[in-house]
Amino acid sequence: MSHALSSSQHTTKHVIETKGGVVASQHRLAAEAGAEVLRAGGDAVDAAVACSFVVGVLEPWMSGPAGGGAAVHWRADSGEAVAINFGMRSPKGLRVEDYPLSGEGKAGDLFPWERVTEDRNVQGAKAIAVPGTVEGLGQAHARWGKMPWAELVAPAVAHARQGMLVDWYAALIIASTARELAKDPDAAAMFLDDGQWPKGSGWTAIPDNRLDQSRMADSLDIVARGGARAFHEGDLAQAMARDVQEKGGSLSYEDLKGYRAWMGAATPVKYRDALYHVMPGLTAGPTFARVMEELEAVDMSTPAQAYTAYARALDQAYAERLGKMGDTGEVPEAPGCTTHFAVVDRAGNMVTHTQTLLSIFGSRVVSPSTGFLMNNGIMWFDPEQGKPNSLGPDKSCLMNVCPVLGAVGDKRFAIGASGGRKIVSAVSQLASFVVDGGMDIAGAFHNPRIDVSGGGQIIADETLDEDVLAALGEVLPMKTTRRTVLPYAFACPAGVMRQGAVNTGCTEIMSPWGDAALED
Repeated sequence: MSHALSSSQHTTKHVIETKGGVVASQHRLAAEAGAEVLRAGGDAVDAAVACSFVVGVLEPWMSGPAGGGAAVHWRADSGEAVAINFGMRSPKGLRVEDYPLSGEGKAGDLFPWERVTEDRNVQGAKAIAVPGTVEGLGQAHARWGKMPWAELVAPAVAHARQGMLVDWYAALIIASTARELAKDPDAAAMFLDDGQWPKGSGWTAIPDNRLDQSRMADSLDIVARGGARAFHEGDLAQAMARDVQEKGGSLSYEDLKGYRAWMGAATPVKYRDALYHVMPGLTAGPTFARVMEELEAVDMSTPAQAYTAYARALDQAYAERLGKMGDTGEVPEAPGCTTHFAVVDRAGNMVTHTQTLLSIFGSRVVSPSTGFLMNNGIMWFDPEQGKPNSLGPDKSCLMNVCPVLGAVGDKRFAIGASGGRKIVSAVSQLASFVVDGGMDIAGAFHNPRIDVSGGGQIIADETLDEDVLAALGEVLPMKTTRRTVLPYAFACPAGVMRQGAVNTGCTEIMSPWGDAALED
């Protein structure tokens, strides 16, 4: 971390209590779109649909319709926690031999896999998996939605027609990946000037540069008028598959048409006097459960004890995750860069929803016919064969997503995060802050965290007390850093809480766009 950063600057986010609904998202305008739906009498699920589509337009490098993810829904009237897995799958026509190992060591992106020749599993059309986000939203809306689907997608269409404003933060993100975006002519046309220079505004000017998302607007309008399945079937899906195949990928129309999200009971996780509900199957839900199992057996009465317990539990759980989990061909039975948002409505219904393209800007490939930035879900697979999560055709991806519902005393909360492998560290600590520390949503989100995500080391917030840092250094090799806008040393969470009839929400305090929008 740069020593040039201010040592006296202190960042906080104000949390407002309300009896109306709250939407917390990594983009303020997406949260506002959800809150507007609540004002119109919509359910939390309706707000989630609107928020999802808008954030896919306004934070396009993190997520979009051509991605995947998972969500957990709480229904206040029935006391039911329902999971929806809309994770990506590898195409049926994928050929493992197209992804030979290069022998050049570890890949340089999110996972410690062996490097594939030309990084084909990371970037380009061969990295594209079958998307599921729109199908997942469609299933939730069909079951619980109150407002017409077209009205919920309309705000995203309007934002795409106008085009996302490229402010300083957007320019910074685009610049970070400009070299890779330039390799795809359609991605370069959308995000770069003259095919190579990051879009941006003058450093002293009010931003006025916008992305051309008109093609995306047309496609979203088709989805608005035709329903969720219009993304997976018909002319739009055929055009998307054709674009990917012409660029060398294996995504087919049959893959899109045959895709179905999975819906079933969320997995209950008991912890002390609390109860969490998490995603089953190939997500980080089981890893979260393993972390909490380890924590429950530990004395966490002092900060040093608590943080060393986090470190040990996360290290153990992540080692098990990377070594054992993968798609064995079984679908979970009812009893994984990214964005997250959470919703609570006036009636107490909740949604905790994570959606992703996986890497920042996904595959860095834009489908020219549809205007959608495509995912790189193939990177979720281990390219070495003979492992539970090895790359193969028609397999579910092992996602890092970890949307969590929690309840303790009169508090009920919905949390989650973006940040790849860093997600479990953030979400498990936030869950513990609320339950073990008795914190409200503001206290939990402002409290310092550590990250332990499978790399054999601890990344610790430098604002932790010296005795805590010293104790952590005895557990694993440790580096200290501070929470900043960029780079992301820690995950980027968002969440809502309901205590009695009062609702609150918060997002990562260092996220310049993230905010909680209120119904009232």
